[in-house]
Amino acid sequence: MITEILNYADKIEAALKTLKFGFIIGIIINVIIAIALFKVTDIFIRKLKEHTQKSDSTALSSHLIPILDKIIKFLILFFIVASFLQSNGYSITSLIAGFGITGLAVGFAAQQTIADFFGTLAIIADKIYKLGDYVKIGEIEGTVEDINLLSTKIRTLDDFIVSIPNNNISATLITNISKARKRRINEVFGVTYDTSDEKLHRAIEIIKEVCENDTRVHKNPVTVVETLSASSIDIRLYAYVKTNAFNEFIKIRSDVILEIVKRFRAEGIDFAFPSQSVYIEKK
Repeated sequence: MITEILNYADKIEAALKTLKFGFIIGIIINVIIAIALFKVTDIFIRKLKEHTQKSDSTALSSHLIPILDKIIKFLILFFIVASFLQSNGYSITSLIAGFGITGLAVGFAAQQTIADFFGTLAIIADKIYKLGDYVKIGEIEGTVEDINLLSTKIRTLDDFIVSIPNNNISATLITNISKARKRRINEVFGVTYDTSDEKLHRAIEIIKEVCENDTRVHKNPVTVVETLSASSIDIRLYAYVKTNAFNEFIKIRSDVILEIVKRFRAEGIDFAFPSQSVYIEKK
């Protein structure tokens, strides 16, 4: 019995020796250091964001901060892993040399990734948009939710997330709608051909009055008879609202249109609709 216990003890001792407690403790210590440095990085990035917002600094655009955050954390992780391997007898120089030998093959395999990285640099240099901006990139329209080293993520109006490679973005037409100082109402009001001259002039006056009486719309709107279409006399309205927010803009535009419709109906001005006149020749 005692012999069996001693045999089990020897086996347990041998197993403990093979575990290399020093190696495991080293991993735990390095993980703790990495977590602590990540926390310090988070604090630094948060302070940097607050400083950028307060000073409205253009030297460090806010869309660069998330990328800076990822770069710092990558470097922390790289140096911790490298120092740990070095301290445990692995040659970092040999590893780097190995990377150099395989670099050409990796380069060919990662051409798109490299292109996306340089696309990111182009976005940073242009400062065309930042997090939270409402943009249109090609056919994609929505709010910028994330900018990283490889792609930009857009939250569309349908609440979808679309990830666009930064290399594609750098070669695409980008419209930053959030940068607009004002937004334009561009509407056509078609009245019937039997509208009298007096009512036609009155229709133009009504459209101007509605815009000029709305404090959310810039003064001096442009209202003209644009064309004689197939079924209507078309009156075009150009006016600018005092906002660049999409939700506010469509609300103001809706209010303006509703008020014009109300005023037209009150004064007996009829809107046109698609129609055809058929003439029958008597023989």
